Amino acid sequence: MATETDIQIQHRVRDSDGKEKVQRSKAEVVHLDGRTEIGEVPHQRLLVQLAKTDSEKRSAEMTWYTGATVRRYGWGGPFNLSFSMDPAHVRMGRLASGSAPLLDSHNDWKLNDVLGVIDRAWIEGGVGKASVRFSNRDQVTPVWKDVEDGILRNASMGVAIHKLKETTKEGDQIKSYLAVDWEPEEVSVVPIGADPGAGFRASDQEQFFQIEQEQVLRATSPKEKEVEQQETTTKPGDQARTEVNLDAERQAAALAERTRVVELRKVCRSLNLDEALAEQHIEKGTSVEDFRKLAIDEKAKKTAGPPDTGVRVDRDEADVRRAGMAASLLFRFDPTKYPLKDDLGRDFVGLTLLDLARECLEAGGKRSTRRMHRNEIAALALSTSDFPNILADVANKTLRQAYDAYPQTFKPFCRQRSASDFKNINAMQLGEAPQLLKVNEKGEFTHGSIAESKETYKLLTYGRIVSLTRQTIINDDLSAFTRIPAGFGVAAATLESDTVWGIVTANAAMADGTALFHANHSNLNSGGGSALALAGLGTGMANMAKQKGLDGLTTLNLQGRYIAVPVALQLTAFQLIAANLAPAVSANLVPEYLRALMPIAEPRLDASSATAWYLFASPDQIDTIEYAYLEGNEGVYLETRQGYDVDGVEIKARLDFGAKAIDFRGMQKNAGA
Repeated sequence: MATETDIQIQHRVRDSDGKEKVQRSKAEVVHLDGRTEIGEVPHQRLLVQLAKTDSEKRSAEMTWYTGATVRRYGWGGPFNLSFSMDPAHVRMGRLASGSAPLLDSHNDWKLNDVLGVIDRAWIEGGVGKASVRFSNRDQVTPVWKDVEDGILRNASMGVAIHKLKETTKEGDQIKSYLAVDWEPEEVSVVPIGADPGAGFRASDQEQFFQIEQEQVLRATSPKEKEVEQQETTTKPGDQARTEVNLDAERQAAALAERTRVVELRKVCRSLNLDEALAEQHIEKGTSVEDFRKLAIDEKAKKTAGPPDTGVRVDRDEADVRRAGMAASLLFRFDPTKYPLKDDLGRDFVGLTLLDLARECLEAGGKRSTRRMHRNEIAALALSTSDFPNILADVANKTLRQAYDAYPQTFKPFCRQRSASDFKNINAMQLGEAPQLLKVNEKGEFTHGSIAESKETYKLLTYGRIVSLTRQTIINDDLSAFTRIPAGFGVAAATLESDTVWGIVTANAAMADGTALFHANHSNLNSGGGSALALAGLGTGMANMAKQKGLDGLTTLNLQGRYIAVPVALQLTAFQLIAANLAPAVSANLVPEYLRALMPIAEPRLDASSATAWYLFASPDQIDTIEYAYLEGNEGVYLETRQGYDVDGVEIKARLDFGAKAIDFRGMQKNAGA
């Protein structure tokens, strides 16, 4: 039912003698959906926009964006940013979901930062609007009262930007961008907003009237005084003149100046800047809008570290919650490897897997789990996105940690590459540039050619799947999400080592049809081998240095960099190349070039031979063995999905890997004795 309110309207009328006088009259106001029509008064029809608040429900309507352009900073300095309000350019799903948060100054690290919820959000006439509801918590009550009383009015949105379009005009010193694909994620109550038009509607004590003529009349409020202008018309033919109330003008000017001074000082305090800056610009007469931009520039200069790259994107509360839960599980698994940092995860320390499942369900907007059975909680949590993603994050981190920690001794003398697909990888060996020949008397240069060779291999995919059921959640079996993935990581690293060292021990034929280590390749000792000693090392180093290029003429002068031995010979190898200051016999002195060798002890060599040892050149000097991963998937990776054959989650470990000996000349083998 419509309600009525009496509003005093002040307007000027002429009497029968043509004289003007001020007349005050009452107008009937009919409230309709927050928009109020005022009845007809002489020569004027007025519209009033009233605040739409509900004290009992602690709800209010607000504007979160008006299309304003704001100043931001990137690596290249300041730039202007605005957001397209075309509905096709705005992803409103999150903000209009009914569960988006109303935050305190964009803080989203703690639950106390949430002031309320955005019940409804929409775009109307190119302006973003929302209906918000404040929490009934005691600590939120002062904020709500200040909003209700018109003290806190400013608002700001937190967004994720997916696509920007440059709109810089010719001659502009600062670049401008328009967000044409973006997503508002939250709205915050803030001291000073970047968009001056964003905030809560005015209270009933400050009503604005729009007149369907060429003048605007504002009702008197405690903060502002009406500036009265009166227009009188003389005899026909005379020009109209405007008589200004000088006292009202002075009062308005004084009020405007006081307001400007207060706002300039407030901007300085909010940005923690020296108030001397405000005093300086108070004297200069700088406007509030110009000073706000200037103060933001000054704050950016004083901020330590590199500036933000592009637009600040506030973290979503759900993302923080998921990260905290994952951190708490990792801390529980191994506190020394995964200590809690920046309080992330402390709210969840001590919770069981079932407790975390309950938290995910209730935070995700599901019904209360208070009367749900443990089995129902586990099954329902595994069917959502948050809880399986948290478990997958924990599993992936433990897998990568175990994978990276496993000793892979082949990497120093091998070269890594990426493959874009699973087709054959052709590893080309380019020979040396042709030798320079003497130019004859006629000055003619002769053509030469570069020899080449090719080794071929391809990636293979390895993997296994493990299913984790709801019983695992109920039993609080954390090891299923930590130790099993860690085992996958070790298994993947072991597979890679087996593959590469298998190339060394298998001694398979290369593209030329000859075994990797063979007398024809001049990289296999003759005469049955020799024990690991100075003489054998010297021979191996010499043979590597005398290797010829693909042209059969160029001496490569390759230098051995690594000595690989079975663990049965590791003590001998380490002692042999260790520095000895005063050997008893001069023949036992180890030359400096041999002490530069880096020993590698590998147990996989023992299975092939406990006496054979190897020399490898650096891959920076010549190709030796090459190993490859699928592009973008270096190492082992986990994938998870909700189980179809099992009542739970399936975890799949996948490794795309391949390896091949590319060039025999950078490797030497001695069978030992």
